[in-house]
Amino acid sequence: MGSAKENANRSRARSRLVQALYQYAVAGQTAQEIERQFIAEGLGEIDVAYFRDLIYAIIERAEEIDRLLELLLDRPLVQLDPVERSILRLGAYELMERYEIPRSVIIDEAVELARRFGAEQSHRYVNGVLDKFAGQIELRASERAMRGRS
Repeated sequence: MGSAKENANRSRARSRLVQALYQYAVAGQTAQEIERQFIAEGLGEIDVAYFRDLIYAIIERAEEIDRLLELLLDRPLVQLDPVERSILRLGAYELMERYEIPRSVIIDEAVELARRFGAEQSHRYVNGVLDKFAGQIELRASERAMRGRS
């Protein structure tokens, strides 16, 4: 992976992404509106390219991500707190698309975000859901690989 500074900037980008995805969940703003607002307010020392890439990609694929997450939840996604929903969307997207980041790093970062922004026990819920989600993603990837060999 990257240097300690790059990893810290990526972690701070995730923190800002949760805030941006919360705005999307609550106010329904577009990625462009959210990006403009966050840039105007100042993003600080974060991985800006990562923030931009993910805010657009996650919002664009929110329905798909939500459908996949709902298969693993004990209640409809809309009943989750918007903070938890935002963290789960971020973690799920990273697990689906950011293969260069180890699964454990993605889940650990999501758990820390849930501890920081979520309700008292939300970190446990986020951990459980993303762990199951990662297992599903890995299963699908291995099935695709097996079909490719035959």
